Amino acid sequence: MLKREDNERVTRSGPGTPLGGLLRSYWQPVALVSEMAADRPVKPVRIMGEDLVLFRKDDGGWALVGRYCAHRGVDLAFARHEDGGLRCLYHGWLYGADGRCLEQPAEPEHSSFASKVRIPSYPCQERNGLVFAYLGAGDPPPLPAYDCFLAPDAYTFAFKGWWECNWLQGLEGGIDPSHVSYLHRFVGEDPREAYGQQFSEEVEGTGQKLSKLVGDSHRPDIEVEADTHGLRVFALRRLTEELRHVRITNLLFPNAFVVPFGNSKAFCQWHVPIDDENHYWYMILYDFAEPTDKDRLLRQRLGEVSLPDYRPLRNRSNGWGFDAREQRELTYTGMGLDINVHDQWAVESMGPIQDRTVERLGVSDRAVTANRRLLLRAIDAAEAGNPLPGRPLDEAAAREPAGPLAIDTVTPAEGWEQAWREREAERRARSPWARPGALPDSGRPAGTTPRPGSQAGSRA
Repeated sequence: MLKREDNERVTRSGPGTPLGGLLRSYWQPVALVSEMAADRPVKPVRIMGEDLVLFRKDDGGWALVGRYCAHRGVDLAFARHEDGGLRCLYHGWLYGADGRCLEQPAEPEHSSFASKVRIPSYPCQERNGLVFAYLGAGDPPPLPAYDCFLAPDAYTFAFKGWWECNWLQGLEGGIDPSHVSYLHRFVGEDPREAYGQQFSEEVEGTGQKLSKLVGDSHRPDIEVEADTHGLRVFALRRLTEELRHVRITNLLFPNAFVVPFGNSKAFCQWHVPIDDENHYWYMILYDFAEPTDKDRLLRQRLGEVSLPDYRPLRNRSNGWGFDAREQRELTYTGMGLDINVHDQWAVESMGPIQDRTVERLGVSDRAVTANRRLLLRAIDAAEAGNPLPGRPLDEAAAREPAGPLAIDTVTPAEGWEQAWREREAERRARSPWARPGALPDSGRPAGTTPRPGSQAGSRA
């Protein structure tokens, strides 16, 4: 559990808050490229309690500026997209991509008033279907060479969704490896065409689907180790005396995680506050082996949300689509075939902001507790102006391939530590695009190796 003041500290992200200062020190996704209309690429954005407008620049890049005109507070989300910026409908004030006021048509010709007016503006970058913005002070850090950014566009798919709860609940769900044994079970035949087909794929070398394998082995050994990107989480399941199932996920500090998705895919997912009680998750799925079927994936995802806000059709107002018969006969949750909805229910059902002062955590929650310690330390570091975890120190460091490594595989019980790295090396060697340099020799920064039952989580 957390003390009440610490729970406030890790959940409140508005302007001027300690957490808000930390999250603003990293690049954050603010929109899908696909949601920006070709005939009017202008969209209001709300992030961490701040209202902004994203628009396409004349050079093809993106600009993010304050939502309200500095003159009389009119909404620039409705501005005319012209003359290299946004022109307010009320009096024609024109704002450039850097937030500077360029024209004030009603003011005297000799007036220098416009040069004194500026609204907030933030730098943007586009990566594999997502627009990222840096809302912090000073020069932005470089974006690291993660797999999700290095993958060619044809091998990726980007999407997002609105969840009605605090950002940390969504993030903690993604770094909790034990919940997959229950939440994503199928009690009937699991369909391959549902979103979440990773749990319908056969795990190499087992003859079993992942859903059955993790369901039968519901008490994994969970180990957590620190790495430059944040945390690496091992979930080790004993299949036989000779075999172990190894599932590796990662915390991409401060608010993203990387998860294996079937035998050849993984995805990176960011959980970004809209405000303290709502957030968007943004995802880049990437395939090491084959180009993604973007049209099929898009149809699957659009079938579960309402536009333009990407709010799930199954939500608190309709009980997340719960069906008692389905719970008896098909899915463990009774909430449809989309595992995204299962995760959504779990974190939204805690309430808008989880009260962590009354929870009871166990050994299986090592990743969650390790992240909270890291997060609280980083908030203190941000306030003190000290270096922050997960931020490359310079461009050279950012160019180093960083993975993070996420894999679902079966290995011998003895020597699993080396075996998973060999499997990952083989996957990267077969991939048409992956960089093998992301694979470390040791797998641990300190040169040691976690063992089942060890206390690796206590060091993170």
